[in-house]
Amino acid sequence: MLILGGTGSFGNAFVEKLLKEGKHDRIAIYSRCELKQFEMRERFNNDSRLRFLIGCVRDKERLKLAMEGVSTVVVAAALKRLEVAEYAPLEVMQTNIIGAANAIEAAHHADVKKVVYLSTDKAASAINAYGASKLFAEKIMLAANHMFGEGGAKHSVCRYGNIWKSRGSIVPKWEEILKTSDTVPVTSPDCTRYFMTLDQATDLVLETINTMKGGEINIPDLPGYRIGDLAEAFGAKMNITGLPPAEKEAETMDGITDSSQARRMTVEELQNAIKSVY
Repeated sequence: MLILGGTGSFGNAFVEKLLKEGKHDRIAIYSRCELKQFEMRERFNNDSRLRFLIGCVRDKERLKLAMEGVSTVVVAAALKRLEVAEYAPLEVMQTNIIGAANAIEAAHHADVKKVVYLSTDKAASAINAYGASKLFAEKIMLAANHMFGEGGAKHSVCRYGNIWKSRGSIVPKWEEILKTSDTVPVTSPDCTRYFMTLDQATDLVLETINTMKGGEINIPDLPGYRIGDLAEAFGAKMNITGLPPAEKEAETMDGITDSSQARRMTVEELQNAIKSVY
C-alpha cells in the first residue's frame, strides 16, 4: 500500500486504521515534508511496517520508483486551499491535475493493480479553481480505466466534503479564535456543509479498495449542517463577512442534490460533535 500525500489528516487516520487491521506488512507514505514525516513516524512509534518516502507528485520519475512492488495506491496529495487556488491556479494545476496524471502513468509503469483517488464535493458543479482542478483530475483518473487495456490498473474515485475537525477546517479555526474572543467570522449563516468524520472517510476508501471494479465515483450519504447553527453550538457571536465568489452557499456531491437538502443536524448534535474527538 502506498499513500501519496500521506502525512495529512486523512493519511494519519488511514495509516492508523491499516496498522490496527494488521493486513499489510508494508505501508509507504509519500509526501514532500520531512518534518511531517518525522512527526508521523514518532506518532506510530517507528512501526517497522511503515516506510517514509520524500517526493512530490509533480515528479513522475520519483513516483515510478516509489510504486515499485506496490499493488494499491491511494492518491491523497493535493493543494486544497481555495484562496491559494484562486491566486495561483497554475500551481494547483501542477499538483492536482498533472500530479494525478503522473500517478496514473507511474502506476502503469510499476504494474500497480488498484488506484483510488480522493476527490471533493467541490468538484461537482465546480465554481472555483480548486474544484475545477479536482474535477479534471477525476476525469483523467476514470479515463485511465480504458487507457491501458484489460491488463491495466483499476482506477476509482472517492468524493466527499470537508472532513470534520481536519487541519485547516472551520472547527479548529473557530476553537482557536474563541480562546481570545467571543465572536467568529461567518461568510453566511445560511451556508450549509456536509458532515463527515475522518473515520467515515477512511472507511469509504477501504470499502472502495475492497469492492472497486474501476470507473466508480463513490459518494457517501451524509447529513448536512448550517453554519449559523454551528456558531450557535459553539455559543459564539457571528461577524458576517459575506460569501466570497469562490464559495457556494450549499455544496453538492452529485450535481443534483445539495447540502441544504440533506438531513439537517441539530444544534445539539453539533455540540456533541464539537466535544467528540475524531
